[in-house]
Amino acid sequence: MDQVKIGRFIAQRRKANNMTQMQLAEKLGITDRAVSKWETGKSLPDVAIMPELCGLLNITINDLFNGEVVVMEDYREKSEKLLIEMAKQKEQADKNLLALEILIGVLSVIILLGFTFAASFFDMPDWARICLIIAGVVPCLVGLFFALKIEQTAGYYECADCGHRYIPTFGSVLWAPHMGRTRYMKCPKCGKTTWNKKVLKK
Repeated sequence: MDQVKIGRFIAQRRKANNMTQMQLAEKLGITDRAVSKWETGKSLPDVAIMPELCGLLNITINDLFNGEVVVMEDYREKSEKLLIEMAKQKEQADKNLLALEILIGVLSVIILLGFTFAASFFDMPDWARICLIIAGVVPCLVGLFFALKIEQTAGYYECADCGHRYIPTFGSVLWAPHMGRTRYMKCPKCGKTTWNKKVLKK
């Protein structure tokens, strides 16, 4: 999606409906600064307020995503292009998240090892040694939690038996035996427990 084009379209439709940024913001229950960010292409409206925004601007959500009023003849073609583009953007975002997962995991382990090394080899009172180990364990556990949460939600898991692709629950990812990003889990579609691999495309 072209954020700049969408922003210009929002500004154009707002003016066509005789509203200032402040008036539009008040109707949506947000700040005029948020509207300004949309119109300059710095951000997109939150999904939760898109229906209300489109109602105020007298456009459809499809018009909003395309940054122009879509005539019926072009509706299907533009919708398909938009869906393909959104799928590509999600795939790229998931790739970035999975790269971030690795970084978080590595940093978490480094922090734990660093604090444990310091507690083991430097001369200090026992209470300080314990505190140092705890100080390494806590951020490590928090980091690993976020890394696992990313792995759960980014992309999909593919059942080795029926090929169904799905997003599992956090609990099933947490307790599943795994080799890298391949986890031994039960498929919600066929009900069989197999080694499900991580994939990016639905």
